[in-house]
Amino acid sequence: MIQRLDFFHDPKGLAMRQYEALRAYHYEQCSVEEAAARGGYTEGSFRNLLTRFHKKPTLEFFWPTKKVDLPPKKNPRPERILQLRLEEGLTINQIQARLEEEKIPASMGYIQKIFTQEGIQRLPKNRKIESSRSRTIADRRKLDLSPRSFRTDFGGLFLFAFDLARMRIDTMVHNADLPGTTMIPPECALLSLLALKLHGIGRPSHVMAETLDEGLALFAGLNVVPKRTTLTEYSIEVDPKFSDPLMHQWYHAAVRLSDVIGGGQSVDLDFHTIPYHGDDALLQKHYISKRGRSQHGILTVLARDADSHVFCYADPTVRKETQNESILRFVNYWKAQTGTLPKELVFDSRFTTHEILGKLTDMGTNYITLRRKSEKLIQHIHTLPLDSWKKIRLTNISRTYRNPKVIEEIVTLQKNPHKVRQLLIKGLGNNGKPTVMLTNQRKRSPTQLIDRYARRMVIENVISDAIKFFHLDSLSSVVPMRINVDTQLTVMASILYRLLGVRAGDGYEHAEAETIFRDLVRLSGKVTITEDEIVVALRLRAKTGFLKKAGYQDFQERIPWLDNKLLRIKFVKRP
Repeated sequence: MIQRLDFFHDPKGLAMRQYEALRAYHYEQCSVEEAAARGGYTEGSFRNLLTRFHKKPTLEFFWPTKKVDLPPKKNPRPERILQLRLEEGLTINQIQARLEEEKIPASMGYIQKIFTQEGIQRLPKNRKIESSRSRTIADRRKLDLSPRSFRTDFGGLFLFAFDLARMRIDTMVHNADLPGTTMIPPECALLSLLALKLHGIGRPSHVMAETLDEGLALFAGLNVVPKRTTLTEYSIEVDPKFSDPLMHQWYHAAVRLSDVIGGGQSVDLDFHTIPYHGDDALLQKHYISKRGRSQHGILTVLARDADSHVFCYADPTVRKETQNESILRFVNYWKAQTGTLPKELVFDSRFTTHEILGKLTDMGTNYITLRRKSEKLIQHIHTLPLDSWKKIRLTNISRTYRNPKVIEEIVTLQKNPHKVRQLLIKGLGNNGKPTVMLTNQRKRSPTQLIDRYARRMVIENVISDAIKFFHLDSLSSVVPMRINVDTQLTVMASILYRLLGVRAGDGYEHAEAETIFRDLVRLSGKVTITEDEIVVALRLRAKTGFLKKAGYQDFQERIPWLDNKLLRIKFVKRP
C-alpha cells in the first residue's frame, strides 16, 4: 500500500512529471512556482512546458503515438532504364528522351550511373539500334504532317526558317541544279546539312545521335535526317560549279531582306588554309598562321562585306600557281553576278602582286593594301627628315595608337603602269616598325584610309568564328567538292546568324555566331502540328527577351518545304 502511495506522491518519469505539474497549474489553480516544484521543474522550464502544451492540449502530448514506418515508394526509373536498354536497345540519349515523354525524367549522369552499377557497357558506335525509329530511312514521302505534338531539342532552329522561306531557298536550290531524289529532294538534303551548321554540330560524321530528333528532321522537311553516309555521299555528288549561282542568289536575297546586309560596296579579302591531316599528292602545302608552319591543306579565298560583317564569297579551289589571280577571279565573279564592279577591295600585302594592282586600276576598282617592306624601302624611310612627318588623329576612339605620323608619296611599282599613292605611317604600334600602305584612291584623307584598313583586321575574328562554331577547318576528305559544299554552307549560315543578331540588337548585331547560338538559338521546345499550322513553343530563358523584343512571336510565314503550313513561334515557361 505504501509503495502505491509513493508512486503518486513522488512522480517518476517524464510523462508523469509533466502531467502532475500541468494538472496542478490548470486544475488545482496553483501558482507557477508551486506547479513547477510539483513536477521538479525550474520556473523557466515550466513556462516552456506550458507554451508547448497550449499548442497541443491532448493526451498525445504525454504519450505520443508512434509513427508507423511506411515502406519507401519504389523509384521506377532504374527498372525502366534497364528495360529500355536491355529489351529495346536504346542509346542513352534515346532513353533520356523516352523518360521525358513518360514524365519520369532523369539526367544523363543518373542513367550512366545505373549502367555502371549493372555493368552495362556502352553501345558500339556503328551498332544498329533495334528500334523502329532508328531503322527508318529518310524519305520525304513519309513525312508526317498530321495533327500531333512532340518535343525537340532543336526548337531554336525554327527561328531561321522564316528567313529561309522569305529567301526562297527551295527555288534557289533548283536554280543551282543541286542533285536530289524522290526520297530526298535537293532542298531537303541541303537543309539537313545547313541545320547541322546552324546548330554548330560539325561535320556529318558527328550527327548520329541527332538523327532521331523529330524537330531536326521537320526543319529539313523529312521524316528523319539522313545518316552520315548519305550526307557525305550527297556532298560528293554536288557539281563544283553549284557554288557560284547559289552564292550569288543567297547573298543578294539577304541584301533584299535586310537593309543592314550591305551590297558589296566595300569588301575585305583574305586567304585561309583549311588544314588536311594526312598525306596526299593532290594537296599543296600552304602556310597556316595559327600553327606557324606550312602544312597540306586547301587554300580558300574568303570575302567579307565590310558593312554587314558577313561572308559574301568563298572559293576553295585556289592553288599556289593561281593564288595571285584569285582577286581578279572574285572581281569578275562579282561583275558577272551583279553587273557592277565592287567599289573597294581591302587586303593584305601577300594577297596579290603589284602587277595585279595595276589591272585593278585598269578595271576601275579601288583598293587599299599594305606593301612589303624591303631593306631599300626601310632605308628610305629612315632617311626622311623629321619635319616632313605630319601628325594626324584617327577617328576610331577605341584605338590605343590614335596619333600616328604620316608622309604621303606618289611612287612607281615594278610591272605596274600606274602611279600609286603610298602612305608611310609611324606610331601605329607594330613594335615600333613603320607601316606602308598602298592605294589608288587619291581623294580620301590618310585618316579615312588608315581607319578603313583597320576595320579589315577584324576579318580574322570572323574567320575564327567560322572555324570554331561552323567547323570550317574540320576537313574530313580531300575531295574538293566536299569543301565547296562546306564553305558554301558556312557562308549561308553566317548570313542567317547575322540577320538574327541584327533583329535582336543590343550588341548581338556584332556578336559571334557562337554567342548568338548560346544565348538565343540553343532552345528546346514543343512542336504542335495542326491542319494548317506548325506552332513551335520555345522555352523562356534569360535571353529570350531579346527574341520577343525582335518580334519573333508575331512572325508568320508559310514554309514551302512543309506543305506551305503556317509557321509560328511562341514563348512559354514550360513547353
